[in-house]
Amino acid sequence: MFYWAAVFLVIGLVALLFGFGGIAGLSMNIAWILFVVGLIFAVLFMILGRRPRI
Repeated sequence: MFYWAAVFLVIGLVALLFGFGGIAGLSMNIAWILFVVGLIFAVLFMILGRRPRI
């Protein structure tokens, strides 16, 4: 998930560099959403992984 967030961030930065504002904004938003979702999953799996096995 973090890999794809980084990919979309790089795409957004390159698009911003070349002047494509719409594509840059969209890919930055996608990168932000993927980063937040990945962070939520990481915290969730860390919490669930600490449960004792029955």
